[in-house]
Amino acid sequence: MMRDIRLGDDIDDFCVRCKRVMNHNVVSVLNGGPAKVRCRTCHSDHDFRNEQPPPPKVDARKAALFKEVLEKVAPGAEVTAVDDDVELDLTGEVEAEADAEADVEVEEPKVEAVEEVEEAPKAKRGRGRPKK
Repeated sequence: MMRDIRLGDDIDDFCVRCKRVMNHNVVSVLNGGPAKVRCRTCHSDHDFRNEQPPPPKVDARKAALFKEVLEKVAPGAEVTAVDDDVELDLTGEVEAEADAEADVEVEEPKVEAVEEVEEAPKAKRGRGRPKK
C-alpha cells in the first residue's frame, strides 16, 4: 500500500517553465493527492499535471492564413491541421504553372534621377533650463 502524499514530498511532474519532467515538491494537497507543486530546478509553482505536458496551442490566425494560401495555390484542397514541422510538397499543376511563369520576361523598373536634398541644420542641445 502506498502512503498518502504529504506537503514537501518529492514527486516527478512536467514543469511548464522547464518544459520537461523534473523533480518537484508538493506545495498543496487535495483529497490525498498533490494539487500544486513547486519545481526544484526553476522554483515555479503550478498545478500537478501527472507528468503530462499541456496540449499544444493552435494558433487560429496562423491556421487561417495557411488555409488561405493553400486555397490560392490549389483550389478545393482540404486543410485539417497546421504543423510547424510539416513541409509542403507542391506537385503536378502547381509546378507546371510555376515553370510557365518563369519563362515570362520581366521588364526592369525605370529609375528616375533623384534630386539631392539639402539637410536641415541640427538643433543644439542645451543643459537644463534656458538662461534668462
